Amino acid sequence: MQQFVEASTPGIRLWTEQRGSADAPPLLLVMGAQATGVGWPEPLVDALAAHHRVIRYDHRDTGRSSWPFEERPYRIADLAEDVVAVLDGLGIERAHIVGLSLGGMLAQLALADHPDRWISATLMGTSALSTTPYTRPDGTTVPADELPGIAPEVLEMWARPVEDHGPQAEVERRIAHWRVLAGDQLPFDADFFRALEHRVIEHTGHYRVGTAHGRADHSGLLRSDALAENEVPTLVIAAPAEPVFPPPHPQHLAQSVGNARLVEIPGMGHALPPAVHAPLATAILRHTGAVPPTP
Repeated sequence: MQQFVEASTPGIRLWTEQRGSADAPPLLLVMGAQATGVGWPEPLVDALAAHHRVIRYDHRDTGRSSWPFEERPYRIADLAEDVVAVLDGLGIERAHIVGLSLGGMLAQLALADHPDRWISATLMGTSALSTTPYTRPDGTTVPADELPGIAPEVLEMWARPVEDHGPQAEVERRIAHWRVLAGDQLPFDADFFRALEHRVIEHTGHYRVGTAHGRADHSGLLRSDALAENEVPTLVIAAPAEPVFPPPHPQHLAQSVGNARLVEIPGMGHALPPAVHAPLATAILRHTGAVPPTP
């Protein structure tokens, strides 16, 4: 079921989709920067929807939601308030939340600022909104701002200007982007990501590349104390091939967020190829209590 809800800023609409039984525990999926809700792969959504009322949505300036940034600039923190606005618009009091990349940061903000709205949280492909130092296995510590940065090949791709050479060329550019984000531990499935991007373009209605989230105000995002005091059961997904927030970012995140634990998905990078759908769904569903934990 698809419907529009009002964002946290009046006059801005957010596209939402619900899948699964309306009586099942709600689970909200929060995508990354400039990514639409249909960026969540269908097999993964279906696996989660077998046990949950799964909600996914388009951020502002993506997909079928309003594209207001040029006339009404906003903060990243406003995108986090949109997370709660989706629940409000759908009449949901509390939900499980799963956030990827920027979505993982928005989920941390939602945990810190609205802890009463969440049953559980799953964070992946993201970094801690915390100044808490990372403690290595040997007991030594590393300041949070000295953890490894984004891989050079990712930065190089992000630095390239995006030129309009037509829809097919844009799809191929996005596939090349996914190839870098996926890391080097699993075979790359170009056909899967090609089909994904065709679906995104069809859903959005155009192939223009959004840049609003990169230009939005990123200030005021740290939540060190509130995250340390978190009581919502939180799962951190460790992706060993992650090129954007490489290890030990997941380990640091699990240390920085109270009531958090870590599960590694072998071979996973900063993308969701078919090889990770089943283990990722299993990890999330065990965390939400929808399926029994490993004996």
